[in-house]
Formats: sequence, structure tokens, C-alpha cells
Amino acid sequence: MIDPWLLFALILLACLVGAIVVVAVVAASVRAAARRREWAQLLIRRARRPFRVLLMVVALWVAFLVAFPGEREEWMPGINQVFTIAVIVSSAWLLIGVVRFATDLAIGRYRIDVPDNRIARRIRTQTLIVRRLAIALIVIVALGAALLTFPAVQTLGASVLASAGIASIVAGLAAQSVLANMFAGLQLVFSEALRVDDVVVVEGEWGRVGEITLSYVVLDLWDDRRLVLPCTYFTTNPFQNWTRQGSELLGSIELDLDWRVSPTRMREHLQRVLAETELWDGRASVLQVTEATGGLVRVRILVTAQDAPTLFDLRCLVREAMVDWVQRQMPTALPVQRVMMTPDTGVVEDPAPRGEADGLFTGSMAAQERASTFTQAMPVVSPDDTDRRDDSTGESQRSTG
Repeated sequence: MIDPWLLFALILLACLVGAIVVVAVVAASVRAAARRREWAQLLIRRARRPFRVLLMVVALWVAFLVAFPGEREEWMPGINQVFTIAVIVSSAWLLIGVVRFATDLAIGRYRIDVPDNRIARRIRTQTLIVRRLAIALIVIVALGAALLTFPAVQTLGASVLASAGIASIVAGLAAQSVLANMFAGLQLVFSEALRVDDVVVVEGEWGRVGEITLSYVVLDLWDDRRLVLPCTYFTTNPFQNWTRQGSELLGSIELDLDWRVSPTRMREHLQRVLAETELWDGRASVLQVTEATGGLVRVRILVTAQDAPTLFDLRCLVREAMVDWVQRQMPTALPVQRVMMTPDTGVVEDPAPRGEADGLFTGSMAAQERASTFTQAMPVVSPDDTDRRDDSTGESQRSTG
């Protein structure tokens, strides 16, 4: 009678040869498809290793079952349980590879490095969340299936199912914040309130959405910092999304200049500056005087660009060009502050003539009398009136004497 272990070795060799043949046939078929399709190469990269491991485990298990059909039953149940767990783990690994292949294929069809990428960003964000959910579900199911191979766990499972209501309440209370963030993440993704690569302003910080998970959102700030916020923040607090419907933006540049500035000449120079740069998208260019108080004239310039970084560069370019033009072509328009100093005391006075500065309650004797009527104050007497009153009082006293 042939030795069982020798029989096991021969059967194992035959099973391994069969597994190798299957792997070779599948690999050849996929490589042939890879010459015409790009997705085949991606499938090879994601599923090659778990597929080979699964075939080897199955081949080894079949060899044990054929070589030892009913012998040595004291250790065969343990061997079968080990192989069952190995098959579950390798199958879960293969399923995860297939999920990653499918999601990578969906993401690869939509590029986000193009100007109009709103649809691509939405699909990318939703696909990444679906991938995480699918992988988490596969891991949980595989772990549960592996635990159910133990008889003690199967007995415990009946009691757990009997008390599922109480357990769910306790788990919900214990993981309230985790579940809130999870549902908030799903709400953000599928309501399209926030997408990967969106330009947002949060807590006074400008940045792009780098990653959205089921618990937090990572923002890549403009100075290479990372701001991590929980998903519930975006469902309970207002934030600015500059790319919600499109990436085009409008920005302003404000200059405070002297009254002698010429808005018409500035407007002509603005058109020349915008015509010479590729940063301007051609949608709008406006120059207006929005304020003329306090001794200065405020000039506001509105320009548009295709996205936020381009708009920032365009605003800096226009501001620098207009400042340089004012310095060279219209130096009289540079902002100045006018004051008038008295030669003896150095006190700042009103530059208007005294007669033109009379007001309702100041500036003249009549105004002072009107003020005394309202405030019950003593009227202010001018020096000439005081002299006339003193002279009249002296004459009356002499006539009396």
C-alpha cells in the first residue's frame, strides 16, 4: 500500500501544476486583452497576487482531502478549519483587489487636472467613499465568516442575536460621534456639498479639499499646511465653496488716489494690461470710482479669471501695473494729505476763509447767540462790543455824578 504522505506529495504536485496552468491561461488571456484595452493591465496589477494565493490554498486543501479522506480524524477537523479560514482571507483579499480595480477604472475616466472638472470631482469623491465602504464591508464579512468557523463562536452567535436590540442601543450610544461623522461624510459626498479638489475657505483658511473620509476631511492649505476637520463641521457650520458650480471667479483691486486722477486714462491702461496677459479670461473688466470722500478718490477694478490661483496672480499683476502707471504717467494723482499751518502757533486751521466758514452755531456772533438760545449758555461777547459797553457805562456814571 502506498504511503499516505507520498500520495499527498503526488496529489499536491498535480494540484499545484493544475493551479499553475490555470494561472498561466488566465494571465495569457488578460495580457492579450491588455494589448487592446488599458483596463486589463490595471486588473493584472490589482488582482494577480490574491488570485494566485487563492489557487495555491485551494490546491493544497484538495491535496489534503484526497490524500487523507477519512484517516486521522483527530487532526483533520483542525486542518479543514485552517484551510477554510485561509480560503476566506484570500477570497476577501481578491474581492478587495477587484473593488480597487473597478474604482480605479471609474476614477481614471474622469480627470481633475482640467479647467472644467466639476463632474470629475463629484465622481471621484463619491467613488472613493464607495470604495472605502465596500472594503470595510468585505473585511467585516470575512472576519465574521472566519469567526463562525469556531464552534464556540457559533454558540455565542445565537445569544448575541437574541440580545441584538440592547446591543445596538448600547453601541449606538457609545459610538454616537463616530456614527454622526460617518453619516455626515455620506451626506457631504452624495449631496455634492463638498468634493475632492474643491476650493474652500474654512475658519479663515484658503485651501483645496485633499481627502474626504467617513470621519474627517483634509484640506490642503495654500502654504502646504494640512487642516483636518470632522465631517460634522461641514454639516453644522457655514463655509465658502468657490468651485461649487464652476471654478470661474471675479476679484477686485482698490486704489486710493488723489482727486486729480483721470479714471478715463486709467481705464484705457487697464484694457492694455489685460490684453497682454493670459491670466484674464475675458469675461469682465470694470474700473469705477466707488468713493470720493475724506480727501481721496477710491478706484475699484473688477477682473475675472478661470480659477482662484489664476485670479490671485491676475489681481497682483493688475495692481502692480496700475501703481507703476500712476507713478510714471500721472504722479499728481498720488495720494497726498493737505493741511494748513499758522505761522505763529503751528495749529492746524481750516483752509477756508473765515467768512465762508460760518455755521449754524459757530463762526459768528449771530451763530453764538443762536447757540445760547438752545444751550442756555452765556453769549460770547466780542472785544469791540466790550469796549462799547465800557464806554457807555462810564458816560452814564459821569452824568449821574
